[in-house]
Amino acid sequence: MKLKSNIDFLSIEIVGERILLNPISLNSSNDIYREFTNEITRYMFPTSPSNISQIISFIEMSLEGMKNQTDLVLKITDLESGDFLGVCGIHSKGNPKEPELGIWLKKNAHKKHYGREAISFLVKWAHKNIVLNHLIYPVDRDNIPSIKVAEFLGGEIIGESTKESMSGTILNEITYKIT
Repeated sequence: MKLKSNIDFLSIEIVGERILLNPISLNSSNDIYREFTNEITRYMFPTSPSNISQIISFIEMSLEGMKNQTDLVLKITDLESGDFLGVCGIHSKGNPKEPELGIWLKKNAHKKHYGREAISFLVKWAHKNIVLNHLIYPVDRDNIPSIKVAEFLGGEIIGESTKESMSGTILNEITYKIT
């Protein structure tokens, strides 16, 4: 990603109305391992971890991506209680001027609009700090809450495809352009 100014990805804090987004760290390993379940990954490319070392590896790769400013991976916490809610990010896949958004929330954080809030604040941050044409937000067509987030942000469908997830499930993705 090309930044508009010099930013240290490892010290970013984005404060929402009810949430705080800040860089993922090894301190989040147990929360992610516990909450990144088969049910959560149902509409996602990755599969749930079989052991915590997979989570540690993911976090280490995320930290490297943040040092290289190719990825921004943030944990989502409740602003008031500090409770872990999930993870979101911007990933410089393919075209760096069209980075990809991603998010997942733990099960008991569903249906409370935390995802919409996290992605909304992340998109605002991206437009302020990254040189980009637009953001990409791929979602499975059966993942209605994620589709609602894309529509809330004025997302425009720019593609549809199928791909096999790491767990062998076929994902029917709709790709949204978020401007």
